[in-house]
Amino acid sequence: CPQEPEKPLAMSNGELRASGKGKKLRKPRTIYSSLQLQALNQRFQQTQYLALPERAKLAAQLGLTQTQVKIWFQNKRSKYKKIMKQG
Repeated sequence: CPQEPEKPLAMSNGELRASGKGKKLRKPRTIYSSLQLQALNQRFQQTQYLALPERAKLAAQLGLTQTQVKIWFQNKRSKYKKIMKQG
């Protein structure tokens, strides 16, 4: 008897999601603690750009990955520029 093709991953707990045709698996959105956000915002006020060693150090201090820190800074710069544009 022919077997049915495997169903795409769809875990309701938000771990890995892929609904069928050609969609990439995505990690769930990172939820930052208030302590992490406070430290990230404080650092952003000092400098909007982090050098690699600074990013590694900050990530280690906050228990985040370097990618999470990098993306947080990218998003924050984008929001900041948008706000500055509006006046």
